Amino acid sequence: MAGARVDVIVPTFREVKNVAPLVARLRRARADSGLDLFVTFVDDDSGDGIDEAVRAEGEDWVRLIVRKGERGLSTAVIRGITQTTHEIIVVMDADLSHPPERIPDLVRSLEEGADMAFGSRYVAGGSTGEGWGLFRWLNSRVATLLARPFTRIEDPMSGFFALRRSTFGVAEDLNPVGYKIGLELLVKCGCKNVAEVPIHFVDRVHGESKLSFAEQLRYLRHLRRLYMHVFRHSTEFVHFAVVGASGVAVNLGVLTLGLAAGLTRAAAVALAIGVSVTTNFLLNRRFTFAHARHYPLARQFVHYVASVALGALVNFWVTLALLDLFPRLLPHGAALGGIAAGMVFNYLTAKFFVFRRARG
Repeated sequence: MAGARVDVIVPTFREVKNVAPLVARLRRARADSGLDLFVTFVDDDSGDGIDEAVRAEGEDWVRLIVRKGERGLSTAVIRGITQTTHEIIVVMDADLSHPPERIPDLVRSLEEGADMAFGSRYVAGGSTGEGWGLFRWLNSRVATLLARPFTRIEDPMSGFFALRRSTFGVAEDLNPVGYKIGLELLVKCGCKNVAEVPIHFVDRVHGESKLSFAEQLRYLRHLRRLYMHVFRHSTEFVHFAVVGASGVAVNLGVLTLGLAAGLTRAAAVALAIGVSVTTNFLLNRRFTFAHARHYPLARQFVHYVASVALGALVNFWVTLALLDLFPRLLPHGAALGGIAAGMVFNYLTAKFFVFRRARG
């Protein structure tokens, strides 16, 4: 590995107090390993004096990129990668929670054939600081469990990782949100051979943690995008079913309100059906088939109503057919079969007719 050139990308926001100690440790890692490290801080316009702090280091292998009008750890990492040139890329946090001394081990894993290498808290030899309480540990493990369909590694949440630029170059449809850019790259770059290097993860000394409730919600949005990317058809169907279930609740709620307001039963039923069909359409357009949000709404709505009407007929015919084929079947059982058939029909017409993707 001696002499290998490595771009180290460090996203920052109000981390000026960590610049000097981090560069000092990177300087030692550089000398001890023989790696030619080039460090790029990507700052989200903190205005905290980080430009002076970087200049004060006086190193030609340390530079700063300041982004204007844009924030977010994941997009900062992408910016850093796209504005550097060396084949090996390492990403780490600025808060000294990731040990720069382990960079040679990450690089070695790539040299030994790994597509990607993560600094891991949870493999043998890895650990976390004493400040980690039960809630923080549980939060991390639940987040890891939710990512399990994408990878079997122990710590896919880690923000300390390495990959080759050629691996990054094959990434499909990068669309990161939140702070788990490592998981995004693992999935979108199609990494199969992923190594984990044990690290001791310590709590920050300077600055404030960026892990807020809002960031946790962004992580859930990020997971949803990844599920749609990897398991698009099954995830769309689950979305469609959930929206359909919400339509039942809307229907019953509007029916109750309509009757309480003095509407006739026929008017209340018609209103409930109209509102639930409309909310189902809007939710499917916004979430299940989000790619179709930019197409004409009125035309889609007309097509959706037509498909739902046909789905109701499919429900009706299947229910009667089941009762004819299986005379001992309870009407409720036949009705469930009809509902299932109608839902599948509605999903297929919505996917391939109402919200179909544009060709090309």
